[in-house]
Amino acid sequence: MSHEELRPHLEHILENTRLTTLLQPVLDLMDGRIMGYEALSRGPSNSPLHAPQTLFHVAEHLGLLPALDWACLRTALKTFAQLNLPGQLFVNLSPGSLLDASFTPDAMLVALANAGIASKRVVIEITESTPTLDYAHLRQVVTDLHAAGIEVAIDDLGEGFSSLRLWSELKPAFVKIDKHFIAGIHQDPHKIQFVRSIKLLAEGAHSHVIAEGVESPSELAVLKDLGIRFAQGYLIGRPSPVPIRIPPSEVEYCLQSGKVSVFPIRQESGSVRVAASRLATSAPAVSPNTASQDVLDLMLLHPDLHAVAVVDNGIPVGIIHRPVLLDRFIGLYGRELYGKKPCAEFMDADPLIVDKATRMGELSELVVNKGKSAFTQGFVITSEGRYLGLGSGFDLMREITDMQISAARYANPLTGMPGNVPIQEHMERLLVNAKTFVTAYFDLDHFKPYNDVYGFRRGDDMLQLLARILRDSCNPELDFIGHIGGDDYVVLFQSLDWEIRCHGMLARFDHESQTLLNTEHVEAGGYRSEDRRGTMTFHPLVSLSIGAVLVDPEHFHLHQEVARAASEAKSLAKHIEGSSLFIDQRRLPFCRQLAEEVAFSLENCA
Repeated sequence: MSHEELRPHLEHILENTRLTTLLQPVLDLMDGRIMGYEALSRGPSNSPLHAPQTLFHVAEHLGLLPALDWACLRTALKTFAQLNLPGQLFVNLSPGSLLDASFTPDAMLVALANAGIASKRVVIEITESTPTLDYAHLRQVVTDLHAAGIEVAIDDLGEGFSSLRLWSELKPAFVKIDKHFIAGIHQDPHKIQFVRSIKLLAEGAHSHVIAEGVESPSELAVLKDLGIRFAQGYLIGRPSPVPIRIPPSEVEYCLQSGKVSVFPIRQESGSVRVAASRLATSAPAVSPNTASQDVLDLMLLHPDLHAVAVVDNGIPVGIIHRPVLLDRFIGLYGRELYGKKPCAEFMDADPLIVDKATRMGELSELVVNKGKSAFTQGFVITSEGRYLGLGSGFDLMREITDMQISAARYANPLTGMPGNVPIQEHMERLLVNAKTFVTAYFDLDHFKPYNDVYGFRRGDDMLQLLARILRDSCNPELDFIGHIGGDDYVVLFQSLDWEIRCHGMLARFDHESQTLLNTEHVEAGGYRSEDRRGTMTFHPLVSLSIGAVLVDPEHFHLHQEVARAASEAKSLAKHIEGSSLFIDQRRLPFCRQLAEEVAFSLENCA
């Protein structure tokens, strides 16, 4: 049906106020109570305008949106008052309706008085839906609302055309983050960073953040750990004519569990972001007709120049490598023979030329494909086709190496597991929140002889086997797995059955590692290879040692203390023959506490 054909349906709805208000709870994550409800309007169930998207779209097209918003507002106030619900009521209004002549704060106060609701209990949610707004007028309306005791919220932050400007202009009491940024946040480091940034902005603007669209305990747990104060979504409660007043048990359990969420790691893929412009050295250039003697004098004046670019009207046409030019002049009559000749005769007319925006990964491939000359004499860097500067193979190699080292600190390149930086960050989150947990240090015994006998490729297979066992054996929402480097791994356990998991890992490693060994070596229990002194020695098969430290806030405050204790426990485990688990039991009261928690948990499960 066309908009005009739907007009009678809409007019009938408005004349008879045939609207239904559903209410969805908003949860306070700090104290676990329902702090308010969002009003969501629906048309009559037997009407083609039942769905809210259709209802509001048609009203906007027919110029009746302010009238519809007013009708929805009055129905929401009436429903909220009849149900005698606690907390605040969030009501959606479009900017157009707020700016309409029919809307004034006085009219709003009259509607509130008729419903018997105090102004401080109502929050107007502004849903930004148009790219052009009269910000000055809208700002004045919001100021008048605030003077009347009515707060304002910005809805769907991150979805609209200019929601950040709305935030800046209106200074709302609440900011709602669009559900897109909440869905799957426990698996997306970029969404975590977005929400973290919004929270930081909100703190500076004295606004509270409400996360919309929460549908799983994992999402809720991450939001809680990020310090987000309020949330709503199907997990907490669906829109209903008679909404819940107490959160579901799984929500209460999540808020009271005391566990710290395991955040997904951010991959520090520096080559994606860093461009060739970082390598550009501002170096003087010469024209093709410049005398070679002048180029030589320029190089002698600048001893750090590895090459000189040859540029014609701003466009690079060649490069002169320092050793090439010096070779020409090193002879007895070099100056007389070549001094006055144009430098174009000595230049490489086909140098590697790259734009400043070229990414490091792509640049390194270009250098390799170009060959040795591109590495030794360097390359020319341009900006929109015009000469910008020179880059050297040495600087490229250093940059790539630095990026690889930096990336390895965040994620081990072999296993893809978190590296030292994320390990430290997660451990510090556990310590700051005064949580009890177990740090388990995993290390392979006799791994070097295995590498010597079987080669590094098979050694990598052994490391990946252990990584796979760790992933399969841990609870990804409670236990943080990190790869320190080489054959050293760490798990920060919050699982109460961590000791059972560790024994399972030991048994599985002993069984599955045999697939990476020759049958004769398995039967002999080892193999012969040179030791560190070059003497042929019999070495046992690779085994797994685990050193576990029970960490509680009474005995540990810094991540360095935990790392030191875990390293000591690992060393003691390695003194035990074969695959073994050594538990640092110096903090016996905590050991007993964990044992009691495990017993209680198993009892409840039974």
